[in-house]
Amino acid sequence: MFDVDCVLQQTFVARVEHYPSIGSTNDRAIECADGPGEELPLLVVADCQTAGRGRGSHRWWTGRGSLAMSLLFEAEVFGPTRPSAPPMAALAVAVALVETLTGRLPCHKPGIHWPNDIMVGDRKLAGILVEVLPNRRHVVGVGLNTNNSSADAPAELKQTVATLKELTGKEHDHTELLVELLGHMDRVFSQLASAPHRIGARADALCLQRGQTLSVTLGSGSTQGRSTRGRCAGIAPDGALLLDTPDGRKSFYTGELRP
Repeated sequence: MFDVDCVLQQTFVARVEHYPSIGSTNDRAIECADGPGEELPLLVVADCQTAGRGRGSHRWWTGRGSLAMSLLFEAEVFGPTRPSAPPMAALAVAVALVETLTGRLPCHKPGIHWPNDIMVGDRKLAGILVEVLPNRRHVVGVGLNTNNSSADAPAELKQTVATLKELTGKEHDHTELLVELLGHMDRVFSQLASAPHRIGARADALCLQRGQTLSVTLGSGSTQGRSTRGRCAGIAPDGALLLDTPDGRKSFYTGELRP
């Protein structure tokens, strides 16, 4: 049973909405974003999503027993920096997620796939979606495969999904997990305000793509559709993905990534 009072008492969130099932926690958070008297930060939690969203046109599968959450907050929580400059906010949440999961996975090493996935080996354990709204409020969505089963995943995902239950052989309490995750998020948000390069350095240390040959396809602007291929050299202090290409090292702050 998810304990709303425990989350309110032990974390920085001001209000919690918990749903057994919902279309999308991010969509619900966005619905609340224009409320002038909204008490923030608002945490929206669901045990099941029927229309979970990922980056771009991607969908996020939320199997029964998994955890979906979205946090709605004012940009000022980051201080005077520019945390919405992609992908720093997503990387900060990724760092918080890895630090939350590491103690629960003593036999595995979770890490980051730039810009917004948490992986164990070649299987995806969690995904992150950061949306910056016109009123500068932010929504951070996290989908985490906790107590769900990869056998229930769509056929195209069965071989690429990891779940905490299957990795550890036991179920995990969502209240305890969220309290710890929100504590780590509070800390990394403070670092974004005071020393954002430390987030970049930590993300670089957790990068699992280093040494892999990757292609980045840009999705907007005058270079839309242009692809660059190179060997991953990690993540820069400002959150950029670094690729060593025939034309030298290049930095990417957004784009569709493929092997």
